[in-house]
Parts: sequence; C-alpha cells; structure tokens
Amino acid sequence: MSKLILTRHGYSLWNAANKFTGWVDVPLSERGRAEAMIAACKIDDEQIKIDVCFTSLLIRALETAIICLTECEGVRNGKIPIIQHDINDPDWHGWNKYQGNPDEELPIFPSAALDERYYGDLQGLNKAETIEKFGAAQVQEWRRSYYTRPPGGESLEDTVKRVSVFYESKILPYIEQGNHILIAAHGNSLRSLMMQLENLTPEQVPSLELVTGVPIVYNLDEKGTVTSKKILI
Repeated sequence: MSKLILTRHGYSLWNAANKFTGWVDVPLSERGRAEAMIAACKIDDEQIKIDVCFTSLLIRALETAIICLTECEGVRNGKIPIIQHDINDPDWHGWNKYQGNPDEELPIFPSAALDERYYGDLQGLNKAETIEKFGAAQVQEWRRSYYTRPPGGESLEDTVKRVSVFYESKILPYIEQGNHILIAAHGNSLRSLMMQLENLTPEQVPSLELVTGVPIVYNLDEKGTVTSKKILI
C-alpha cells in the first residue's frame, strides 16, 4: 500500500498581490512558508514517512517541498533531502551524476511537467483589473474552462496531457513499489493528477478547489488504484 500526498504550494507573494502567476517564478510569502510548516506537522501527525518527493521547477513548489521535508524529522524518516537534477541538464557541472544513497537520503525530483498551467499573456496581470477589462465571464472561462486557452497560454487540457505522461512514466513506478510519495505543485497541475487518480470528467475537474498548503492523502494499492482519500485540514 502506497500513500500519495498532494500539496499545493503555500501562499506566494503574487497570490497576495492577486496576480496571474503561471510560469513566473515567484517565491512564497511569510504566510506561505508558515502554511508549508503546518502541512509538515499534519503529515507528521499522520505518521507518514516520505520515501520520495516530486515538485515542479518553480521556486514556490520547491520551497514548499523542502519545508515539508525539513520541518519535522519524522516526515523524512531521518533522511537528508537531496534535490536530484536532470542528468541531461548541462548547467549542473556533474552534480547531476550523483546517484545518491537510498539508506541515508530522500530524493526530490523537480520537473517542468508539474509546473503550473501557463497563463500566457495574462501572467503578471492583476485578476480584478483583468475582470474589469475583459468581463467576469471571459476571465472565468480562461481560468477554469477545460478546453479554452488564455491568450498565448495553455488550456487545462494541455496541462493534463503533460502531467499524465509524467505520472505514468515517473511517479506510478514508485507507487507500484509501495513507496510513500510527496508531490508539491500547483492548483492546475494537481487538478490534473486528481483527474487521473479519481477518474474525473473534464466537466468535473475545473471546479476542484485546492487550498494552499493543505495536504491531500491518497491510499493506493499496488496497481495505483485509489482505496481512500483524506484531506488534512
């Protein structure tokens, strides 16, 4: 039996500014760091020992993952979290060739496949001002329609496609081995995962609300089928 913990990153500085963020690399706010610490304590209260972690490449997700894995020693089962960089990335000067020690270290795998939905031309715009300019109905369609792309950006359908491929190829093998997995990512990349885990329809996915810093725990069998779900409020 494997546990899969999904955690939307803590409140970012652009959440506080009410801006469309997407792929803009904005860090957590003080509130966001506190949310990540609380998330760690909630996971620890459940006595879950994380074996492996996946995050997006964006700093707000990485910060959340690192705080979750360092705030409470029990969550990481006494191991040291190590970020495993892409072996094909030429900018890491050989660090990415370190294979690690599974008895002492907990790998964190960052991937662009788990990045937030790309909001294109909306990125950096204030949401309230965008509603005033284009109307609430149009902005809601850009934000929550499954098929509609914002100008220059991704639809939720596009996000689901890249997340699903990553889940099947990279995450599911760890589930089949019975590992406990933490995923720190974003509202839309996590909606995409939940669609697959819960067999949701395109009509159901956009209405999913994910609170920043609140872990969702799935119990899965060796085939990756969900047997139960618990939100750690």
